Amino acid sequence: MTRRVLITGASSGIGAATARRLAAPGVALVIHARGNEAGAVAVAKEARAKGAEAHVVLADLSDPEAPTGLVEAAAERLGGLDAVVSNAGFADRTPASDLSDATLAKSLDTILWAFLRLARAAGPHLRRGTHPRLVAVSSFVAHLYRHDAHNFPATAVGKLGVEALLRTLAMEWAPAVTVNAIAPGYTQKDPGAHASYSEEQRQALTAKVPMRRLGTPEEMAAAITFLLGEEAGYVTGQVIHVNGGLVV
Repeated sequence: MTRRVLITGASSGIGAATARRLAAPGVALVIHARGNEAGAVAVAKEARAKGAEAHVVLADLSDPEAPTGLVEAAAERLGGLDAVVSNAGFADRTPASDLSDATLAKSLDTILWAFLRLARAAGPHLRRGTHPRLVAVSSFVAHLYRHDAHNFPATAVGKLGVEALLRTLAMEWAPAVTVNAIAPGYTQKDPGAHASYSEEQRQALTAKVPMRRLGTPEEMAAAITFLLGEEAGYVTGQVIHVNGGLVV
């Protein structure tokens, strides 16, 4: 039986690493990206090389209609859905005192509202799936508030909202569907990505982490893959912190 999975924000980083980790014969993936079609196509090509079925769908999830459209397109192409990984999002470092209504709204649209709209659309499909799973990607920025750390107020609001919502969904959807999240800590970006840390920034960040290094997208993908698996059937309503021991 084919395992059918939609992964949002999968053209690079954690989403792409998750797609690569899942890719195998008997797995069918929809690789979503907002605009990085080349990246999504490359990830899909890698997945196919490992024996998986893979499709690329582009959508701007801040558009209120896009999440539902994405879910329906994925379900149509795959013949249903067994799992959804809600990974798409972005980081905004605007200080809270300077945060405009528009900036906060953009974060909420892309992170919180997109998650809710994906969940609402995916729920009926997941209930008909095999070992149905909904996994979100939150962030340590929703929990870490210190003078010596990067603060992302708009992003934190969106991610905390996702965590609150997933716990409610886990209660409402049990026992049919499990709903969980991971909260990555400082994580390496893909080589050449615009948000890659400089060497000086990397040293300053790793000094804050007990493991003395940044996490990798592959390590985040490993935690997501566990939550998607049959072995995690008794895990729901949880946020797993994958952050090298960072105190949050």
